[in-house]
Amino acid sequence: MAEPSCTWKCCDAEKEDGIVVLQFSNGHVKTTDNLDFKYYKNVLASNPRKRNRRVLVAESERLSYVGQNFGTGSLRCNNLCKYYVGVLDKTTMEMEVHNTQLFNMQPLIPGESKPVDDTDSPKSYRQKVDSLIEAFGTNKQKRALSSRRNNQVADDSLQKAVAQAASNIIDQKGLKVLQQEVVDSEGLTDTGLYLPACNPEADSEEDVYPFNELISDAEYAALESVGKKMAELTSEEIVKMREQGCSQTVMKHLESLPANPEARDRQARCLWYLSLLIKLGHQKVISRKFGSEDDCPKIIFNKVLKTFTVESFNHGRVKNVLASSMRVKLASYCLALLLHINHQTANLTLLHQDLGLHENRMVEVAKSMGLKLGKMPSDDAEEQRIATLQLPLVKYERFTQTKKRKKLR
Repeated sequence: MAEPSCTWKCCDAEKEDGIVVLQFSNGHVKTTDNLDFKYYKNVLASNPRKRNRRVLVAESERLSYVGQNFGTGSLRCNNLCKYYVGVLDKTTMEMEVHNTQLFNMQPLIPGESKPVDDTDSPKSYRQKVDSLIEAFGTNKQKRALSSRRNNQVADDSLQKAVAQAASNIIDQKGLKVLQQEVVDSEGLTDTGLYLPACNPEADSEEDVYPFNELISDAEYAALESVGKKMAELTSEEIVKMREQGCSQTVMKHLESLPANPEARDRQARCLWYLSLLIKLGHQKVISRKFGSEDDCPKIIFNKVLKTFTVESFNHGRVKNVLASSMRVKLASYCLALLLHINHQTANLTLLHQDLGLHENRMVEVAKSMGLKLGKMPSDDAEEQRIATLQLPLVKYERFTQTKKRKKLR
């Protein structure tokens, strides 16, 4: 006789908290009739770091057990894996699949975290003197002691208030964004920390800033469809892109794509990725819809968020922000990619105009990358700055401004 078939039924993970699976660290429970279970959720549901915290308590006549999915006592498998439990309804032969969380129940021994009595701890020399003043001191000494203690209480209250305010700001914005703001406000950004991977001992110019470090093989494969569209653009479509405000750097190389199919495809993929980075440079907060109108591949979008943005909090929601230091990093990656596109030569004037970066800042990035600087005439009245990668790399002395001393007469 054939066994009846079973169908799967997935439950909505957002509407339920899932099924709880627990284990006891010090033995096995034969029956749960004598246990009273309580399940607690974190009240800070708006905080993305705390809204998924759960605590499970099991109480018996002899002992209480506590398990949690966060902190040192939680199981690491909850962060590494996702577990499901299937519940089979034998009448309908439907199996409901629920999310599952694992809890390690540990005994809570009464009196284990008992506070230490201050009378048993050894007193310092200052505390002994204060005790003598309280018992045998003059009125003037007692007034000075009372004043000092009141000031100490006020200092402690102020420190607690400052610590609480700092904690609230960190919860709202995130520690990484605050660090970036401090660096930007004090002007301490070190350009060398935001350069792409460099191999100054390479045998050829193409290997100094490896192409695979800028665009990996998987990312290059994902750019096939969008690069093909860019390689097949007609002259009318290119003129339309120029009228719509496409970047000068991309348009200059788009009008002179090589005729060789393989080289044309490679350069078209690189130009599409370069145009995406230039568009990113004009954003402040990166939304989830960024690049969707250009059919941006998912792997490219995730790489851009991970490499050039930092996470910040806004009313309990996580948002990606392009900080000032990340703009320097974005400029260095665009410059390295442009070197591979244009035979290890890049036009700094057009690039800094496209990115909205100051020219001196762009020159500083090129110097940090060890590029040789020069100028070439253009159709405009002003000359354009050119950066070229040559081996060995150029080492520039770092300029430090010193104050002039006044002469004594």
